[in-house]
Amino acid sequence: MVDQTVYVTGAHGFVGSNLMPYLSRDKSRRLVTVGRSGSDLTYDDFALEALDANSAIIHLAGKAHDLRSVKDPEEYDEINFGLTKRMYDRFAQSDATWFIFASSVKAVADTVVGELTEYTAPRPGTAYGASKLKAETYLRNHPAHPLQRTYILRSCMIHGPGNKGNLNLLYGLVSRRIPYPLGAFENKRSLLAIENLCFAIDQILSKQIEPGTYNVADDSPLSTNAMITIISETMRKKPLILSPPRSLMTKLAGLGDRLRLPINSERLQKLTEDYVVSNAKLLQALGRSGMPIAASSGLRETALTLRLDAKSGRR
Repeated sequence: MVDQTVYVTGAHGFVGSNLMPYLSRDKSRRLVTVGRSGSDLTYDDFALEALDANSAIIHLAGKAHDLRSVKDPEEYDEINFGLTKRMYDRFAQSDATWFIFASSVKAVADTVVGELTEYTAPRPGTAYGASKLKAETYLRNHPAHPLQRTYILRSCMIHGPGNKGNLNLLYGLVSRRIPYPLGAFENKRSLLAIENLCFAIDQILSKQIEPGTYNVADDSPLSTNAMITIISETMRKKPLILSPPRSLMTKLAGLGDRLRLPINSERLQKLTEDYVVSNAKLLQALGRSGMPIAASSGLRETALTLRLDAKSGRR
């Protein structure tokens, strides 16, 4: 018997492709994908769908953060704000109970001093972050009726099967036995295992979690040196970490900006900066002392998946 119908946008993306099988473990749920093509419902079809009190909307679709320069920042606004507004307006006009919006810590800050919490004043530094914050603001300024529950989940850098981004860069360094040259930078960075994100969403759909805005992160931050070590150990290789002076690496990164080398100023910053995110509010709401998966365990699983993909030629 179906007790809950869950409509998911962005179901074919990285998060969605992991979330769908996770949520399907509960056989009382009916999962319906919503998108432009290749989904159970198009956005136009969804606008005509009857949403009862047992309906939930998980809005994952959006334009991802691009580390390269963006020629048209309005694309972020059109998709990350415009599509979110469209989905939320449909929710607010229906009898559905749950609306979960996949936002990002980048809606608050591109760099963090100390620890980022839900009470940190938002000052996004990118068009991506600004578009996510604009969507968040719309949701908060247009409350649904009292029986509806709206959740804004601010995720930090997610890792897991299908992961792309800086973790792939680190994996590539290890697999090619290229020494990591930034060992002199002892940073701390919060990550988010995809299973922890799936768990948080599942709990919101299953329990009476207080609506609101929540940071979603693993319990403990990791340094890039620790990430390199974990990836190396997973591949049964000795970590190759060099520690030349920071000043030298900063100069080389500047050279990389001009010559398009693997290490440039932006990538140097992303690999070495501190970005610590507190998940204390979420843990309190869930009634837990910690997330199910430790950051180091999740990263080992990610590295193992990348290793298997490389062997099968899928990378």
